[in-house]
Amino acid sequence: MMETASDSMINGNCSSVSTRNKIPTDCCDEKIFNAKTPEASSLRNSAMLEEFMSTEVEESGFDRLPDHLLIEVFVRLPTSDWAAASCVQKRCADLFRGESLWQVALSKRWPSVDRKKRWPGPIGRGSSKRRYTALYISKNILSFSGLDGDTDELPGHVFLFLKEQLELSVTPLSYGLLHGTIIDQFLACGKARDTAHELASKVWLAVINSLEENEHTFHLLMRITKEWEVFLPYPYYESHAVQWRLFERLFTDFRDCLTQMDYYDVLTCAKYKFELIPPTWLGY
Repeated sequence: MMETASDSMINGNCSSVSTRNKIPTDCCDEKIFNAKTPEASSLRNSAMLEEFMSTEVEESGFDRLPDHLLIEVFVRLPTSDWAAASCVQKRCADLFRGESLWQVALSKRWPSVDRKKRWPGPIGRGSSKRRYTALYISKNILSFSGLDGDTDELPGHVFLFLKEQLELSVTPLSYGLLHGTIIDQFLACGKARDTAHELASKVWLAVINSLEENEHTFHLLMRITKEWEVFLPYPYYESHAVQWRLFERLFTDFRDCLTQMDYYDVLTCAKYKFELIPPTWLGY
């Protein structure tokens, strides 16, 4: 599953972040380390963060720094280093769980978001933490921009909403209704029918690609392919690209999970939907 740096902090996932692996700066060429390049800047940030993390709290006076100064330090770090920063100590983790840090991060990274009006529809904006994550997803995963050139926040929220719904242990009443909710959300925000259909398709593809390879995902994809055999009117029908990706994941990532009966059922459905079937999908 795709996990951004902000995801790691939201989920409190510090297990994958080492706080003692030293950056081998003493082995680096001094000219490379001090060069004015993005790579050198990242190296210096990592080295400084590692040195800060390995310093004893009592010696550094860390506890004497007020929260607002720590927040200003953290939001100036590269996003890729935030997960490590949140694991320095419990106080840092609390700051990343709170709203203040994310409000500052929002205002510095996307200063125009506070001027945006709240949109109608069933999918809201939520907390500053969620808004930052949605903007990060829109920009870095979905690559969506608004008419004014700014990052469009809405697709990121739709991505989070859809992913959360699909990962629920309780099966939704209808995946068609779930898809309709997404289309209605884009339409309620003034998107044209063609644009709403295109945006929904891109979000579905991104979410499907981000799902982990586990038993839950296998049963989920099987249910979706069977339910969406029902034809829905435009713009509510499932796009060809989304349907293709659903079957592609079943025949590749989950090939070993299919029983012989499942395989022929899915293959029959795929042949009904598509004129040509890739050779890699054939053969049980």
